[in-house]
Amino acid sequence: MNIDINCDMGELEDARHEAALMEHITSANIACGGHAGDDAIMERTTRLALERGVRIGAHPGYPDRANFGRVEMAMSADEIAGTVHEQIARLDAIVRRLGGEIAHVKPHGALYNVAVHNREVARAIGDGVARWNPRTVVFGLAGSPMLDVWREMGLNVAGEAFADRRYEPDGTLRSRKFPDALITDPQAAAAQAVRLAREGNAQTICVHGDTPGAVAILKACREALLYKE
Repeated sequence: MNIDINCDMGELEDARHEAALMEHITSANIACGGHAGDDAIMERTTRLALERGVRIGAHPGYPDRANFGRVEMAMSADEIAGTVHEQIARLDAIVRRLGGEIAHVKPHGALYNVAVHNREVARAIGDGVARWNPRTVVFGLAGSPMLDVWREMGLNVAGEAFADRRYEPDGTLRSRKFPDALITDPQAAAAQAVRLAREGNAQTICVHGDTPGAVAILKACREALLYKE
């Protein structure tokens, strides 16, 4: 199946783990210093992506390293737009210096999840992206209103589905506060990836780099997506 496989990167100190993840993906969403990452990690991850021909994306989140950007913050629309733009620009400077370019933007964690339902937050994210480059692609939950907001703003979007997360009946992701929120069995994740790809709403499928067994999950997903029609 011709579908993009993405992974959130630049969030971990373990360089070997991130290098192993990079072998099985086509797009890397690199943390921009908000919820995780710093200039050195951004450079390391960018180099890995460039060496392997993996597309580079910016992965801005709430500026809350203590909670890894997975807790909603009380921020105004202007503040959200400002931090999104600032984080993308920080990564962009490094990527350009190394001879690459950013192909897409994917919000992280709570910022992403809040934007699924909150049009004001989704628009603020879109404003931050547009300040940097109004022609870039923005990843968002497939079938959700956040994509409609960005389309209305004239942004290019890609619907995203998740191989390693369980879904609620309404199509949203199950909260990480529940013990079964993650899918850690590689074959179960691969089966979900194939099902989601066949449904046709998603242009990209994600596996989180910090999911237990992420490398094996990505390998299984890529093999399943390559060989099953």
